Amino acid sequence: MNLRMRPVFSVSIQLLGCLGLIASSASAADISFRNQVQPLLARYGCSSGACHGAAAGQGGFRLSLRGYDDMGDYLSITRSAQGRRITLEDPSRSLLLMKATKAVPHKGGEKIKADWPEYQILAEWIAQGAPGPLENDARIQRIEVSPAHVTLKAGQTQPLKVTAFFNNGKSEDVTRWAKYTAGNTSVATVDDDGKVKVVGRGEGTVTAWYLSQLAIATITVPYEHDVLAKAFEAFKPRNVIDERVKEKLVELNIPPSERCTDAEFIRRAFLDVLGILPTPEETRTFLADAKADKRDRLIEQLLQRPEFVDFWSYKWSDLLLVNSDKLPVQPMWSYYQWIRRNVELNTPWDVMVRDLLTSTGSTLENGAGNFFTLHDEPTRLAETVSTAFLGMSIACAKCHNHPMEKWTNDQYFAFANLFSRVRAKNGGVTDERVIFAATEGDIVQPLTGRAQTPTPLDAKPVSITSTKDRRVPLADWLTAPENPWFSRAITNRVWKNFFSTALVESVDDLRMTNPASNEKLLSDAAAHLAKSKFDLKALMRLILQSETYQRSSVALPENKDDTRFYSRYYPRRLMAEVMLDSVSQVTAVPTKFNMDKRNANKGIGAGYPMGYRALQLPDSNTVSYFLNSFGRPDRVQTCDCERTNEPSMAQALHIANGDTMNQKLKEKDNRVAALLASGKPDAEILEQAYLLCLSREPTEKERAGVLKVLAEVKSPEDRRLALEDVFWGLMSSREFLFNH
Repeated sequence: MNLRMRPVFSVSIQLLGCLGLIASSASAADISFRNQVQPLLARYGCSSGACHGAAAGQGGFRLSLRGYDDMGDYLSITRSAQGRRITLEDPSRSLLLMKATKAVPHKGGEKIKADWPEYQILAEWIAQGAPGPLENDARIQRIEVSPAHVTLKAGQTQPLKVTAFFNNGKSEDVTRWAKYTAGNTSVATVDDDGKVKVVGRGEGTVTAWYLSQLAIATITVPYEHDVLAKAFEAFKPRNVIDERVKEKLVELNIPPSERCTDAEFIRRAFLDVLGILPTPEETRTFLADAKADKRDRLIEQLLQRPEFVDFWSYKWSDLLLVNSDKLPVQPMWSYYQWIRRNVELNTPWDVMVRDLLTSTGSTLENGAGNFFTLHDEPTRLAETVSTAFLGMSIACAKCHNHPMEKWTNDQYFAFANLFSRVRAKNGGVTDERVIFAATEGDIVQPLTGRAQTPTPLDAKPVSITSTKDRRVPLADWLTAPENPWFSRAITNRVWKNFFSTALVESVDDLRMTNPASNEKLLSDAAAHLAKSKFDLKALMRLILQSETYQRSSVALPENKDDTRFYSRYYPRRLMAEVMLDSVSQVTAVPTKFNMDKRNANKGIGAGYPMGYRALQLPDSNTVSYFLNSFGRPDRVQTCDCERTNEPSMAQALHIANGDTMNQKLKEKDNRVAALLASGKPDAEILEQAYLLCLSREPTEKERAGVLKVLAEVKSPEDRRLALEDVFWGLMSSREFLFNH
């Protein structure tokens, strides 16, 4: 090092410090590569994925993404390229600084200026001899952002402050070096300096990131219309769901819609709990019941019906990927029957998941073992388990520290190592596999070249030398009532089934930087489930009985823009299987399903028995143009994104002209034929049609219009065609195709 140059440079650093141009912690005495240099490289994008943090780096210079690999980055900066990136004798001539200030050409443009504190910190670090990360460096423990929750008005701004806390007891203001991301830019935006600007109304979040630590600030911007006091007064909370929803609506000044009608409720509840429509007789009986508790009694009846087993077995088969394209037919049936048996017995969710994760033995005798046949590699198992049962993806941490979550690369491989001893071997009969836990074997963490101690996320490590099945302590941790992710994940999945919009969207994305639309509500609902010993029916009952679920879907002018705070019931298109079953139910013409796509055209013996509903199918590998068109998932990956409710031209054309609905209406012995043969007058037939399709009677306007058309037809053939048109019109309407 040029000793003549060093004192002059140090004096300049001290002078800048006196002028307030550098942080007090960035003294000439100790510049930490780990805690000061790395955050600067991340803050100004040098170690971002679009720059040198890319997998292959940029221009021959590679850094770890956002600086998760301190030693690797230190060597890349100081040793690679023959050490030409730093010049100890004259820090200002270091390529690291000249590129950043664009004193020499730099594809990434100018990042900092020579009179900025960041420049002085980097220059002093180099002048000190560019020391590397040390074992005794202070390690960051957490960061806090303040204010953590602030209520603002349209057009207002709010600066944020970020404080880092270290394990040596010290704290530091790192506002200048944190990175900021706005979670809902339609409500508020944030600039690089942490200044929030309100641009809309509702609720948004800002995430602050520093040294792989994250903190969230919530920005609430109430709507400014006149308060509808009567609407809030009429909303009488019945349980904790209503209490938390009402609190949020009052905070945002969003009035709730009124209560839904009995006709709306029975149809909604049947579709959400069972996936079927109520029969006209069930609807008439319910509407005629004058007792105050009739909705509660209906809820209890629905939770006990056999169709409940069909519907929720299908739901969990989606989640657990029951698919004969990935499993042989017999193991597929064994897997499905295991799921169905647990739904039928109302097995608590924690018990069901524990049995799945610790399953051993024959995949034909113990269907749960097929989970390990589908996911036969430790990292795949780690990613699937975290997504399915914790509602979060840790896949990003496989290559680097997770940029949007707290999980590190080390934690990823420690978690994956819990599955490294799961083995499978061929059984004694065709297509049988035997799952067992070996007593040795580990996976290597590529960055260090050695195995990570097997550890559940955020839990105590498991002895790496123990020969016991590592899945047991994993299951203990994962299903524990005090594990917040487990109860929140399944609560969020169940919630989405009933409200269309999950508390956290999407249901596979419960990361810290994607908070719930109502955190108190999700926490309380999850706590209710845990207190109920993970009885999913208890959670469903709580939801169904709430005034929140029983809101009308008709929007008020003051809540029409609300899409996530549950001021009303959000209409949604029926899922593909429910829609197809509903068409079959209304027309009284069942759908024929082939066993799988490979034998779709083989004829007799290749199909399920006539009368099977789509929701009774164990296998997604079943040919159906209708189901494919309306978004049925392929069950290839554990992701809610596999199912889609996005509208398409193919769907519109199939409803209008496709074979499914038209063929069922033309069948000789269908519902239309039965109604015509009954000899009932047109008015009764029309009422039956409306009750079948929409679970309500026609309005006077609808009744008069249709009866006029039916009265004008002369021949039996024309009367049938007219009635077919009536049914087609009802089944192609939004009121039929949507739950509302």
